[in-house]
Amino acid sequence: MNTTEINPCKSGFPYRRLLADARYALLLNVLCALFITFVLSGGQSFWLNLLASMCIGGIVFLLIDGIRLAWWGEQRRPQLLPFAVLVVVSAAVAQAAGTVLFGWLANIDVPAPTAMSPRNIGMTVFTLAAAGAAILFFASREKINRLEAQAAQEKARAESVARQAMQAQLQLLQAQIEPHMLFNTLANLQGLISFEPQRAQLLLDQLIQYLRATLSSSRADATTLEQEFSLMQAYLGLMSIRMGARLAYTLDLPETLRQIKVPPMLLQPLVENAIQHGLEPKIEGGHVHVQASANDGVLTLTVSDDGLGLDHPGQSKGTQLGVANIGERLLGMYGDCASLSLSANHPAGVTARLAFPLQPTITSHPA
Repeated sequence: MNTTEINPCKSGFPYRRLLADARYALLLNVLCALFITFVLSGGQSFWLNLLASMCIGGIVFLLIDGIRLAWWGEQRRPQLLPFAVLVVVSAAVAQAAGTVLFGWLANIDVPAPTAMSPRNIGMTVFTLAAAGAAILFFASREKINRLEAQAAQEKARAESVARQAMQAQLQLLQAQIEPHMLFNTLANLQGLISFEPQRAQLLLDQLIQYLRATLSSSRADATTLEQEFSLMQAYLGLMSIRMGARLAYTLDLPETLRQIKVPPMLLQPLVENAIQHGLEPKIEGGHVHVQASANDGVLTLTVSDDGLGLDHPGQSKGTQLGVANIGERLLGMYGDCASLSLSANHPAGVTARLAFPLQPTITSHPA
């Protein structure tokens, strides 16, 4: 593979910077013409003074700013002594050349630039003063730009640290969910080994399938709805080995939402709660329905069951750790734009509903 090495020291002359500085130089030339006309009362019209200012000021700008950018570049600060010599020489050259150019354009006889007349001396001093004012202006502007750039870098660094801290917190909350489910499954597996070894073997096979499904997404920053629903398929298959005919489930994921990005491990705690607190305590078991939908830029994930319900006295009481962690994760990632609600399902059971802004889809690219 051929690669091209780019040397920042040979990036060419910064013409865009020169053009940007020229705007301020033109404004300064206009101010100088106004000052000469209405303050110094030079005896010439404003337009002649403006033409003279443009000729002399344009040349001194091109000499000072052009040589500065060509020699020191945009980033390096000029050395004081060489830059001071550049300013003085440029002012003298610009005064002489600009006067000749002005006389030619205006068709006016002007004193020879080399003549040591009070007028020429005064105009040279004025040109030098105007150049000094322009240098102070550009130096102040560059200092402000440097300070703004430093402030932007500090802000970006602070935001990066805050994101890292938030990500660490989210990963900690997420890590608390997975052992919660694994311990329950292993406890059931231990009970089945002695009495129903065949079901224990099926449960172990399904657990392995579930762990494989979680391997790629459980520690990721984001996953897709397709992967999340695949994980639920493996988890509910695992639970169906434990509960047999007492558990039925439906997964409803529209094709258009399969590649939507979502935080990982959002659905599993809600499905686990539906089974553990709603369906397992119910003698006849029941049905779990997991659904995804989108409307007006908001993604809604719903887990519904027809179990015992929120306030049934036979419902098992848990710590609700998974639901609390989901709420904290959504708050950290989306703020007030996300919501988590638990409500009664009709005619029986509970509906858990997550809503948060849609994320971009993940597009697969061929290798």
